[in-house]
Amino acid sequence: MKNLKFINNKLYILDQRLLPNEEKWIEITSKEQAYNAIHTLMVRGAPAIGVFAGFAMAVFANENNLYELKKYLDSARPTAVNLSWATQRIVTASQNGKNLIDEARSIQEEDIEMCRKISTHGLSLLKDGDGILTHCNAGELAASKYGTGLGPLILGQEKGYSFRVFSDETRPLLQGARLTSYELEKAGIDVTLICDNMASLVMKKGLIDAVLVGCDRIAANGDTANKIGTSALAVLAKYYDIPFYVLGPYSTVDFDCRNGDDIVIEERNGDEIKEMYFKNPTALKETKCFNPSFDVTDHSLITAIITDKGIVYPPFEKNLKETIK
Repeated sequence: MKNLKFINNKLYILDQRLLPNEEKWIEITSKEQAYNAIHTLMVRGAPAIGVFAGFAMAVFANENNLYELKKYLDSARPTAVNLSWATQRIVTASQNGKNLIDEARSIQEEDIEMCRKISTHGLSLLKDGDGILTHCNAGELAASKYGTGLGPLILGQEKGYSFRVFSDETRPLLQGARLTSYELEKAGIDVTLICDNMASLVMKKGLIDAVLVGCDRIAANGDTANKIGTSALAVLAKYYDIPFYVLGPYSTVDFDCRNGDDIVIEERNGDEIKEMYFKNPTALKETKCFNPSFDVTDHSLITAIITDKGIVYPPFEKNLKETIK
């Protein structure tokens, strides 16, 4: 399931804000459009943002100062470390005299291979017939192929596994409802949509064998930045003794970020809570809202962090570094 196309030196993205009701491709013709696409979640998911940013940097490099362009695009989603990682790749490629479009393609190809490795490692921890709980969307729409959090399920489906997936709707932007259930239905995977506050009940009923979630940043101690609501699932999983797996590319490990307290949490417009996807506002205009896009899952609640470089178990502060040796 593609979310980006680069054809005849033109960059197109699938507007994920319109899914599942409309599949609309948008041509990105300026750095302002690129910024807006990232900021408004037309393109979203750490790996997909990185791939898109790589192509945007390459496409608009000739008409912009590359360093200023990097700074500008990075500010669109400051929590997503893959964004700044990818823009730096293009800056470094320019400094080394490389073709920038080729470098952007390399980022995309590496992302496909990265997702395949994450999916393979994650699938090794699951059994045929398992019940899986997911939150937000970390599938092919959020990456280049397979995805991260959904990758083991999509790869497993290809290999003949049968999973029973429960997808949290994921308020307030409903990525679980609009995107995850959409992807899994298209892939032929058994999926049941639930409200976020139903997670405890399905766990209590014994319907969940593992929780799989994607992430946007991993601190040096193993704390992870996940879509808001994920840390609550981790607490529930701990209580019900259910494995809680965080899946993401190794490039999201930020060793300069000591722990979750150092992770910058993006706060979005409160109108998303009251108005987005509703015909009429669900609260008064003057009612204040607090709308962080991410929260931090404490490393003590995580069973394992699954990256393209392997499965990392506690103690994360030691083993995340050992993984690259």
